[in-house]
Amino acid sequence: MRLLKKMVHKDVQSIEGKIFERRAARGIILKGSRIFLLYTKRYNDYSFPGGGVDLGEDLITGLKRELAEETGAKNIEIISEFGYIDEYRPHYKPEYDLIHMMSYFYICKIDDEFDEVSLEDYEIANGMSAVWIEIEEAIKHNKEVMANQEESMGLSIERETLVLELVEKELI
Repeated sequence: MRLLKKMVHKDVQSIEGKIFERRAARGIILKGSRIFLLYTKRYNDYSFPGGGVDLGEDLITGLKRELAEETGAKNIEIISEFGYIDEYRPHYKPEYDLIHMMSYFYICKIDDEFDEVSLEDYEIANGMSAVWIEIEEAIKHNKEVMANQEESMGLSIERETLVLELVEKELI
């Protein structure tokens, strides 16, 4: 899979030390110029559905599980690999110096029908919901949040916006 970008958060001084390793798989789901994303009220941003891959779980199985849980998507079909982001950023747990996040993006197709979502408690508390949105609108919104350096801004918005821009450029 191609490397889309290696990112080191501005607050990371060194990529040495106690590192928490995390693999995530994320889905790119398009219908024309509209994209299926997660809007998170707490962070006021749009992001790709998907998430952490469990220990012993492969990327595709993890992606399908996460898409079903977060969005209720049914009959998920993985079309192709899109690329991955190699990212280092601060970790909120004091026992680690940083997190090394590998986010793998796949182009997917889903049915128009959905099952019930099965969000985790923190996802519910954060106000996460799946939405179809014009990709241009999602990019514009996330860029405004970053430009304003909103207090609620999450650490993943830069990664998500970068991939949204690549999707718009290469797939729309």
